[in-house]
Amino acid sequence: MKFTVLTLFPEIPRAYFETSIMAKAVEKGIIAYDLVNIRDFAFDKHRTCDDSPYGGGAGQLIMPEPLGKALDSVKALRKHVIYVTPGGKPFTQKKAQELSRKDELVIICGRYEGIDQRIIDSYVDDEISIGDYVMSSGEVSATVIIDTVYRLIDGVISSESLEEESYSGGLLEYPQYTRPPVYKGLEVPDVLTSGNHENIRKWRLKKSLEKTLANRPDMIWAAQRTGLLTAEAEKMIEEITEQVSLKHCKKRRKPKKDF
Repeated sequence: MKFTVLTLFPEIPRAYFETSIMAKAVEKGIIAYDLVNIRDFAFDKHRTCDDSPYGGGAGQLIMPEPLGKALDSVKALRKHVIYVTPGGKPFTQKKAQELSRKDELVIICGRYEGIDQRIIDSYVDDEISIGDYVMSSGEVSATVIIDTVYRLIDGVISSESLEEESYSGGLLEYPQYTRPPVYKGLEVPDVLTSGNHENIRKWRLKKSLEKTLANRPDMIWAAQRTGLLTAEAEKMIEEITEQVSLKHCKKRRKPKKDF
């Protein structure tokens, strides 16, 4: 798979592509990338790429002409083009899986107040937001998308790791432990050192359900609606819910005062 990134600051994504697991994937030929500096397509000696918006308002916009030429240079009209923007659709694991099936992604990194709408209308296939907040760097947002997508490509990470991590089965991942067995008085749960794989599986499922119910109950509801949860998981949810209700009831009870 290839990632082509259009940016005013290529040094930011370059550091990512040259580091850790991504660097190994590039070396193996699993991943390819191209960093295109939008300033190389500017017209004046100052390599100006931004101007004030029509109609007034604060900030600057990336101009359509240099950005359009940069897109044409990579034959963007034949490829899948993403613009990362707070105004885009929310980025999800499901979307990452969809994008991982593309041969190449062209990603536009915005800056300032964004980019001219005519570029979006002419070139962009997906406007994607990585969260309900605003960042100054489209490069950082683009890197989030790249990191989420490339690890789904065959050969980058083991399939076993992908199957058991958060979001893959509609749930958040269970707690994990490693050596030492005791840290600051806290012990690793006995079940994980028991060697009983069936008990470990059940413990992990229950902990995964507990964490998802506490932090992302919407994921539980979605999994129930789509039939992702097994009968075993549904029964555990009932047990967990009952335990939580009992715990809350006990907290509400106030001790009687003697007068």
